[in-house]
Amino acid sequence: MAGLWVRMAVLVAAGRRGRRWPQPLLRGAALWTLKTFDKILIANRGEIACRVIKTCKKMGIKTVAIHSDVDASSVHVKMADEAVCVGPAPTSQSYLNMDAIMEAIKKTRAQAVHPGYGFLSENKEFAKYLAAAEVVFIGPDTHAIQAMGDKIESKLLAKKAKVNTIPGFDGVIKDADEAVRIAREIGYPVMIKASAGGGGKGMRIAWDDEETRDGFRFSSQEAASSFGDDRLLIEKFIDNPRHIEIQVLGDKHGNALWLNERECSVQRRNQKVVEEAPSIFLDSETRRAMGEQAVALAKAVKYSSAGTVEFLVDSKKNFYFLEMNTRLQVEHPVTECITGLDLVQEMIRVAKGYPLRHKQADIPINGWAVECRVYAEDPYKSFGLPSIGRLSQYEEPIHLPGVRVDSGIQPGSDISIYYDPMISKLITYGSDRTEALKRMEDALDNYVIRGVTHNIALLREVIINSRFIEGDINTKFLSDVYPDGFKGHKLTEGERNQLLAIASSLFVAFQLRAQHFPEHKNSRVPIIKPQVANWELSVKLHDEVHTVVASNSGPTFSVEVDGSKLNVTGTWNLASPLLSVNVDGTQRTVQCLSREAGGNMSIQFLGTVYQVHILTKLAAELNKFMLEKVAEDTSSILRSPMPGVVVAVSVKPGDSVAEGQEICVIEAMKMQNSMTAGKTGKVKSVHCKAGDTVGEGDLLVELE
Repeated sequence: MAGLWVRMAVLVAAGRRGRRWPQPLLRGAALWTLKTFDKILIANRGEIACRVIKTCKKMGIKTVAIHSDVDASSVHVKMADEAVCVGPAPTSQSYLNMDAIMEAIKKTRAQAVHPGYGFLSENKEFAKYLAAAEVVFIGPDTHAIQAMGDKIESKLLAKKAKVNTIPGFDGVIKDADEAVRIAREIGYPVMIKASAGGGGKGMRIAWDDEETRDGFRFSSQEAASSFGDDRLLIEKFIDNPRHIEIQVLGDKHGNALWLNERECSVQRRNQKVVEEAPSIFLDSETRRAMGEQAVALAKAVKYSSAGTVEFLVDSKKNFYFLEMNTRLQVEHPVTECITGLDLVQEMIRVAKGYPLRHKQADIPINGWAVECRVYAEDPYKSFGLPSIGRLSQYEEPIHLPGVRVDSGIQPGSDISIYYDPMISKLITYGSDRTEALKRMEDALDNYVIRGVTHNIALLREVIINSRFIEGDINTKFLSDVYPDGFKGHKLTEGERNQLLAIASSLFVAFQLRAQHFPEHKNSRVPIIKPQVANWELSVKLHDEVHTVVASNSGPTFSVEVDGSKLNVTGTWNLASPLLSVNVDGTQRTVQCLSREAGGNMSIQFLGTVYQVHILTKLAAELNKFMLEKVAEDTSSILRSPMPGVVVAVSVKPGDSVAEGQEICVIEAMKMQNSMTAGKTGKVKSVHCKAGDTVGEGDLLVELE
């Protein structure tokens, strides 16, 4: 009984810290479990380390966090009972440093290790090291890791288990010439992918011989950098497919379950952006067929843990095995929401040797869950190139109903070039898809992230897009909807007027606050309060100037925008990062990100940040005489679009280059990006070399 009270106290304390488990996750979960482990080491960092620690606390298990020197003050380190530094910032010297991690296990006497995802989660050598040290690996055995971690072997096993597979070459590709020959035999387009890969790294689509050669080079380099294994395979690329995966759970007694599906089709660069469970596309018959094949594959390799079998599904609901991830998936929370299971808890129980507690008939689909991956990225550059910086302000929308946030950061945390730029996983749960998406819309509007560029604008646009709402999605969704790249939210005339009215109200509210002087009874100087009935303003948005007249009566502003009248009501707490206002009956949550004396105001409205320039009518007349800064001519220079490390430089001063020719290669967050010339010309100077660390906007090459 005493142990139960201890666990209840842990949950109460967690709630006080604001990191509450959402209600859907607690359905059917007990506050106590059978005896498993006394102490678990988490061989990971960030949000997944925090996620595992939460379940361990719920189960009464002590935890050990490992960290690099730059992660010493991270949230997962503070949450754990113990922490051990395993090396400097580069992952190869810390989170992939098996010797240092084994020493940490020995030092802390941890009985088991949870690897999270990424890093060593699918490394069979690490699992072997643990087994030799009699430490339990919370995951499948080494046979399953090796069989499913190798895309070539896994495909052969899938065929043997009668799982539908994609046509392709089942061997290892030796060089670029062989890659071209095989691609021609299969027929373009083809997918070149790392045999030991995952997470979109080491993957390229090729539509012709030249792209196959480039894809072979980049994919092999990325694979070597990310997984220490540069082997590649080639298979037929299924155009316009859906990416739907089945969550499986197996034990050491031959039992296995499928826990429904997750729709993961919205991707960029083969990395998922928005996921949901269940899929709006599948019917019960297809769901059961996919689930049964996933379980057949799991049983074929005697799988014992949580794992995911990924499928590509065409428009006729034909499905093909893609790969099996022998670990916990990033998007596992949406499955937890609709089933009520805690997958980390199930993994720990299975690792201890307990049989599964559920039968297939016990697995429900209750409600709908959506997950958005919130990244420190610039969505206006290739749908998201990494951004680095320090979080000067950070508030999660966990005060809203049906919202769960899995994160490993806090105000003051740094997003660096060394690790994945994920800020958090934002999950919303509802009784149906409509409710879950509406809650996601509200959650994105109420998410405060300052100090780094983020992808909130893109995420919000995806979930309100008509094609997405109708379920008309595939892995090319982003490029189809935004063929010229993401440009942010396109305002309707009504939305534009709302934004102008809100911005004008904010401007006047700031002016009124600036005019407020507290009167002192002994003051010798009489305070004359200016009386302004109407504020005549000039508001510039998207190079268009609008005439606005605003008046104030308590919390309500009456605003006339180009002849249209709107009433804006709010609490007008100008110190709050979030501002909830009502515009003629429509509730909006906006954020005023910055305000300058010169009239520039940055406002986040409907997810997108808009630059608004507001001046009084007199100031606008005088502003016409101010000189404007001449924009830089960028046609002859190449700047880095993101922070990263220069992998290779292909030119030198005096070389002639053609438009589109590769100039250099930059690696950011383990992804390699080819930088090309914007025009034909001669190289004037080169300002970088292989191995250099560059920041966003740094000058790389100048052309004459």
